[in-house]
Amino acid sequence: MVLGHAVIRAQGLEKELPLGHTVVRALRGVDMQVYAGEMVCVVGPSGSGKSTLLGLIGGLDTPTRGTIEIDGVDISRMNEDQLTEVRNEKIGFIFQFFNLIPTLTALENVALPIHFAAKPRFKPEQRAKQLLTALGLEDRLRHRPSELSGGQQQRVAIARALANNPPLLLADEPTGNLDSESGALVLDALQQIRREAGTTVVIVTHDSLLAKRTDRVLKLIDGVMHAG
Repeated sequence: MVLGHAVIRAQGLEKELPLGHTVVRALRGVDMQVYAGEMVCVVGPSGSGKSTLLGLIGGLDTPTRGTIEIDGVDISRMNEDQLTEVRNEKIGFIFQFFNLIPTLTALENVALPIHFAAKPRFKPEQRAKQLLTALGLEDRLRHRPSELSGGQQQRVAIARALANNPPLLLADEPTGNLDSESGALVLDALQQIRREAGTTVVIVTHDSLLAKRTDRVLKLIDGVMHAG
C-alpha cells in the first residue's frame, strides 16, 4: 500500500506511574509512526503498557517525557480542554465493553458525539442513520443496547466512534467480549471503514487471528516497542 502522512508520530514516549513508594516505568522511550490509511495492531502480554500507550495516543493522558502528534497536532502538553477538542475532532474510540449509554437508542448513541462537536459537520440523526445502515443495522436504529447482541452493540460503538469522521480510530480489545463469529463481523466492519473512508485504525488486542488480518503488528514488551 502507498503510505500517506503520519497520523501518529510518537518520539521518546515515556510514562511513569506511581505505585506506593515506587515508580513504575510503564513506557520506556517508545518511538512509533502510523500512516494514513494503515491498520496497525499492537500486541503484548498483560502489563506490557498497551493500555497506557493507547491512552496517550488518544489524549486521555499525557506523557512523562517525549512527544506525540496526532494528525500533525502535538498533543503532548495540551490542557484538558484542548485535549477534549482533539479527541472529539480527530479520534474515535472503540472499547471492549462497548460503553454505550443504556437509556439511549442506537441512533441516539451514535448521534451524541456530533451534538458535542464544537463545529458540527453533520446533521446528527442523518449521519447516525447513514453510519448504522452502512454497518448493517438499519433495522436496529430504535433499539436500546439491552435489545442488541454483543456484536450489534460493538457495531453501534464503531458507528459512534466514526460520528465526526475522525482520521484516527483506536480500538481497545474490540473483539475481546465477543464470540468468534461476532468478532469476525466486527473486524470486517473495521476493514470496510478503512477501505472506504481511508480511516487509520490502531487496535490493541490479545487476539492473534485479528492481528494477522492487519497491515502491521507492533509488539510492546515491558514498555519497549518492537517491530512485529
